[in-house]
Amino acid sequence: MSLDALAREHSNRAGSDTTGRSSSTVYGGHERVLRQTLIALAAGRSMAEHENPGEATVFVLRGRVRLAAKGDAWEGRSGDLIIVPDARHSVEAIEDSVILLTVAKTGS
Repeated sequence: MSLDALAREHSNRAGSDTTGRSSSTVYGGHERVLRQTLIALAAGRSMAEHENPGEATVFVLRGRVRLAAKGDAWEGRSGDLIIVPDARHSVEAIEDSVILLTVAKTGS
């Protein structure tokens, strides 16, 4: 699997979709502990504040994003890895971006 090719595909979809988003699970899923999801966001679009289902990281494949939680914010650009805090958080695309979200779900 080429994450670069998948990033191009979803970036194009996000750019032409009214939601400004496109994503797909590249590994795992709801039935597994580990899940990796590629998410493309057009500039200015975001994933609204939501709960953290377990340990998670955001790897920025393309663009620039801001992750915010509890009054703190972290910016990442291509090649950066952001640790998602164990708190409600949101992600905003500062420019057209593609991220790889990795989650290891805890609990049942």
